[in-house]
Amino acid sequence: MSKCPIMTATNGSPIPDNQNSMTAGPRGPLLAQDWQLFEKHASFNRERIPERVVHAKGSGAYGKLTITGDISKYTKAKVFEVGKETECFLRFSTVAGEKGAADAERDVRGFAVKFYTEEGNWDIVGNNTPVFFIRDPYKFMDFIHSQKRDPRTNLRSGTAQWDFWSQSPEALHQITILMSDRGQPATYRHLNGYGSHTYSLINDDGERYWVKFHFKTEQGHKTNTGEQVAEIIGNDRESHQEDLFNAIENGDFPKWKLKVQIMSEDEAEKTSYNPFDLTKVWPHSEFPLIEVGTLELNRNPENYFAEVEQAAFTPANIVPGIGHSPDKVLQMRILSYGDAQRYRIGANHQHLPVNAARCPVHNYQRDGAMRFDGNGGGSVNYEPNSFEGPIEDASAKEPAVQISGDADRYDHRDGNDDFTQAGDLFRIMPKDEQNRLMDTIAGAMAGVPSSITDRQIEYFMKADVEYGVGIANRLDKS
Repeated sequence: MSKCPIMTATNGSPIPDNQNSMTAGPRGPLLAQDWQLFEKHASFNRERIPERVVHAKGSGAYGKLTITGDISKYTKAKVFEVGKETECFLRFSTVAGEKGAADAERDVRGFAVKFYTEEGNWDIVGNNTPVFFIRDPYKFMDFIHSQKRDPRTNLRSGTAQWDFWSQSPEALHQITILMSDRGQPATYRHLNGYGSHTYSLINDDGERYWVKFHFKTEQGHKTNTGEQVAEIIGNDRESHQEDLFNAIENGDFPKWKLKVQIMSEDEAEKTSYNPFDLTKVWPHSEFPLIEVGTLELNRNPENYFAEVEQAAFTPANIVPGIGHSPDKVLQMRILSYGDAQRYRIGANHQHLPVNAARCPVHNYQRDGAMRFDGNGGGSVNYEPNSFEGPIEDASAKEPAVQISGDADRYDHRDGNDDFTQAGDLFRIMPKDEQNRLMDTIAGAMAGVPSSITDRQIEYFMKADVEYGVGIANRLDKS
């Protein structure tokens, strides 16, 4: 084997570690000095013009969130006041495919919601899965490249896909979900949505609680078989778009129950797993779901481009009483999503009607391409000032997050159990669903070199022996 060249940053300096972002202690948070991480994300965000790099194919609708459950002891956010109705916009999407991808094909589905609250816009930018393929943002671009098109053939590559996954054991939980029945939802109305990341809630006493957001479909789960998907795609590549639009147009408004899991800061110190790890779920037996309200979609956009294509979401958009967490992937998304939108639709994208806050906005941001409002008129454009310009509000300050540890690149795979939760998921599936899962995985591995599939099968075996043996038998590897 020839000696591999040394990996470098764009300026030519060597990359000492391309697996682990630089954090304060093993659990984070990220450090802004990790310029190689930011350079990698910034370059990735600019790889496509003009469609989104991921989540390119989407459908959207307006609706409302109605609060029915009292969680005021956990959060001061006004959006959660009992009886409150808040307008929202929800965009569904496929993830890996381009804008011309078929709605029904196997993929993760994006579930992004913008709540136009009286305290500002609050965005939850999640998926129809509670976990994801990575736990360190350094690996996001590599993961997406492995799922997109081969640079030489311009074809999707099963070898690239499984080559990456077979060297990334943290992906196993999400692989099990993607390759299961849930990877082929029948419609956007028949799937759950998840915030996926851990966020925080802050109450009037300045106490912080960690939270996970769940949107449970009231239409019931409904999925397609592989045969149904082939038939649907052959007849209609926009099947999910058509179903969602027609349902709302006909007054059949889809609904989801918003539920939360709550964890105290003390409890987070005692879990056997990192509660900020995007590849892990919180067991419902330990942290039960609490019902908060109902999300209903009841109005279609008037213009797809203006309201769906130009919709821009970022987990940076939070409001008083809702905050972030040390989740490393979330922290990178706080930066990268806004950066991607500024590149895609401009520095002033948050002024577009679908993205604009419904409450008053006062800041000192001026100019930039396509500034189409009054640009602040003749008002003062710096702070502090002596001319009654907007001032800061100390009451919106979040309590401090206690962190510890030396700044370093910590191996996120060291000592991490990437197999138990994937095995638990496999074991709760009915036998027929287990068989469909293993059939799907074996089919997706067809033509992939045995050196890669053997490596991946070892992960399945560690999750559950029956899981691994079932796939090995289907590949004649027993």
